Amino acid sequence: MSNTLEQILDVLRGSIIAEERGKDVKSTFWATYKKISNEHDDDFLDRANDDMGIILTFAGLFSAVNSTFIIRMQPNPGDTTNSLLLQLIQISVNGPNSVQDVSNLSSSTGYPSSTVWMQTLAHASLAFSVLAAFGAVLGK
Repeated sequence: MSNTLEQILDVLRGSIIAEERGKDVKSTFWATYKKISNEHDDDFLDRANDDMGIILTFAGLFSAVNSTFIIRMQPNPGDTTNSLLLQLIQISVNGPNSVQDVSNLSSSTGYPSSTVWMQTLAHASLAFSVLAAFGAVLGK
């Protein structure tokens, strides 16, 4: 271990990175250590900042595409509206006694379980994507 430290000190003494601050070896070592660690930290922060930018871009694009799929999975409200309008026209033409059964109208509770699962997964993935984007914004 001490042999490794001596080798590091020898390399640092011969490099142009090392600065002469003080008269003893320890102060020179810590000055050099501080300079190299600051360079390493700056490199790390630059890489992390670039990574957060990439994550933010990906999360934004994924959220947009996922929102499009969620919107396309929604039932068409025009079908219910058209059925109700048809019944209103029949009532106005044939009188109030000609009311048909309204059970054939589309209901919000009649979705198949596969549709419910797909929408649940789509909404969950959208929530996690927005959460990842929020984390990237906080990290930046």
